[in-house]
Amino acid sequence: MATVHDAVRPATLGVASLTAVVVGSMVGAGVFSLPAQFAAETGVLGALVGWAAAGTGMFMLALCFQRLAVVRPELDAGIYAYARAGFGRYPGFFSAFGYWASACVGNVTYWVLIMSTIGAAVPALGEGDTVLAVALASAGLWGTYAVIRRGVREVAAVNRVVTVAKSVPIVVFVLIAAFAFDPAVFVDNLRGDPYAGSLFEQVRGTLLATIFVFLGVETASVYSRHARSRRDVGRATILGFLSVFAVFASVTIVSYGILPMADIAALREPSMAGVLEAATNGWGSAFISVGLVVSVLGAYLAWTLVAAEVMLVAAKDDDMPRFLSRTTANDVPVNALTLTTALSQLVLVLTLLSQDAFTFALSMTSSLVLIPYVLAAGFALKLAWALRTGRLVALLATCYTVFLLVAAGPQYVLVSSMLYAPATVLFVRARREQGLRVFTRGELALCILSVVAAVVALVALAAGWITL
Repeated sequence: MATVHDAVRPATLGVASLTAVVVGSMVGAGVFSLPAQFAAETGVLGALVGWAAAGTGMFMLALCFQRLAVVRPELDAGIYAYARAGFGRYPGFFSAFGYWASACVGNVTYWVLIMSTIGAAVPALGEGDTVLAVALASAGLWGTYAVIRRGVREVAAVNRVVTVAKSVPIVVFVLIAAFAFDPAVFVDNLRGDPYAGSLFEQVRGTLLATIFVFLGVETASVYSRHARSRRDVGRATILGFLSVFAVFASVTIVSYGILPMADIAALREPSMAGVLEAATNGWGSAFISVGLVVSVLGAYLAWTLVAAEVMLVAAKDDDMPRFLSRTTANDVPVNALTLTTALSQLVLVLTLLSQDAFTFALSMTSSLVLIPYVLAAGFALKLAWALRTGRLVALLATCYTVFLLVAAGPQYVLVSSMLYAPATVLFVRARREQGLRVFTRGELALCILSVVAAVVALVALAAGWITL
């Protein structure tokens, strides 16, 4: 993750720093859960197809971000600004809120995973879903808030240390797993569970996991206003994506050569620790666990600041209430930071009601970011059609993001609407502060649709038609 100290100084980020933004944002909790997330859905062939499809689709989206940074360099805050420019203020508001909420819920996965990791030694923490685990995670949540609020913004040196710390255990995992690789086990895992459905259904089951780990590919665009050159934003996006994609795919595939997929799927999170423990006969679990805690804490700090940055820019653009644009003398967006921490706290408490806290938070994170992704890709397609260039890439990116939205299924999309609908209060307040008409006809229809979806979600939860 790029440093916030760098981020608050104009035009200071080059290709290397922006690439660190992308890599640091993408490499967080998700990579440590990949073995079990994939093994629960499919075998080696399905994993290969899944990574090929996800990699191609996300690469098309990354190319869209690269092109948008060059063609529309005046748009700051990336994914939010693209939705606003392409489809209007209310969809832009939804994009800003969805991206922000996704980052907040993603932060919950970090704390759940930390508690689950420690829970291997302290049973009272369970898998990060007990009352004690939530209480300790809450203390960490607000403790970090207090640190950031005091103006601890010199994250540059910390970021470099954390990036190395999070990379070492992942690289070691891939090397040791490759050395301990058992071809016979790998062959047995080729086709996966014959009762798990068609190959298409198995691959579809991996998509939410890939969205979660790819979340962050757009973060160079989020900090585009601080880039020395807008072309550097695009280069960093592609470089960061390709390097991280290679690591993620490697972690998944080599795991199939260590344990039967049913055993991998049954591992507690972080499943990478269980795989390495099997490969090393013991010590691997502790090694990965330490690396995970360092990685996740760094990613948590980074994403908290990304979330606050998005809300700050949206407030300065008058798409969020003015109180969210307030900063301290140390340039800390204090109100945006408070709201970010408060939403993370709410979702953390909700994990007590879920059957699987980590999967719930992961799926919610992925579902919330899908609408911002669809809108950004749609704007790229709209622009490509007008400029008569780059149409195929933009079309593929748009089709992929829409497919993800459909493939996610109604459950998490409906639950996401329970956050989107009430958030409209912020948009209404912002419009009234400016003395402007709140909704156009199209925006009012969109508002009504989101409220209806939220009501349906509440009824479905109450009736037990869908569960968390």
